[in-house]
Amino acid sequence: MPIHPTAPKAIGVSPKAELDSTVEVGSNVIIDEHVKIGAGTKVWANAYITGHTEIGHDNQIHMGAVIGHEPQDLKFDRNCRSYLKIGDRNIFREYCTVHRGTEPESATVIGNDCFLMGVSHVGHNCVIGNNVIICNCALLAGHVHVGDQAFISGGVVIHQFTHVGRLAMFSGNARVSMDVPPFTLAAERNEVHALNLVGLRRAKIPAAALAEFETAFQAVLPIRVEWHASVERSVEGWRVQDCRSARVYRVCPQTRPMAFARRHARHNGRGALSAPQLQLTESEFR
Repeated sequence: MPIHPTAPKAIGVSPKAELDSTVEVGSNVIIDEHVKIGAGTKVWANAYITGHTEIGHDNQIHMGAVIGHEPQDLKFDRNCRSYLKIGDRNIFREYCTVHRGTEPESATVIGNDCFLMGVSHVGHNCVIGNNVIICNCALLAGHVHVGDQAFISGGVVIHQFTHVGRLAMFSGNARVSMDVPPFTLAAERNEVHALNLVGLRRAKIPAAALAEFETAFQAVLPIRVEWHASVERSVEGWRVQDCRSARVYRVCPQTRPMAFARRHARHNGRGALSAPQLQLTESEFR
């Protein structure tokens, strides 16, 4: 195991930490006793990995990153055991921070192939899917869930307990405290401005499916009533089902173009973002 000469000293790698023989450890790295790191992972200089943290294979942890430290939660009890679980092939750039869970036996979870850029923050109990990009200085508060292939731009702030749908994208410095529907572009404060057509095309979504997404976006998101109420009313009496195409939910040709939204709209009651250009009242919607 290639470990820099300064790493195994008193402020370095704990002899109780479980590191695969192929892990590379840079100078002045601190890895505490309960950490497990898989094959092919590289830890750059001055990184700090602590807590009950499990890291898969072929990850990169760059200079100054803090992985698995205590959550920023006043209720946190240091005597309880909580976890950080990281998949494979993730990149953690300079000075990003990822905190472990706050409740006993709870976990923060990061999937595979994610890219966390410099000074980004993932709070306690977040669940991050696969192929997620979190850009510089983006801040995710506790219990945020992010779907696969989401793109969170620089300076974005996401409120605790918010859910972000798969293939959603944020413009820089957006602030959200409501759920972000899948496949959409979030901007400003709690607004959806468009479909994430760039992301959908990069995900190789078929052209026919893109047309259905556009129909659904125009039908649902411009309405400024409670999101779950809108969807329930919209689908009432219609045949609605979920289909999978290219790893995302899409609307089957024989259904109304609302199916992709139903699952996201009902899960935790925070309400979801809507488009800013129309402001219909509930009575006008009826």
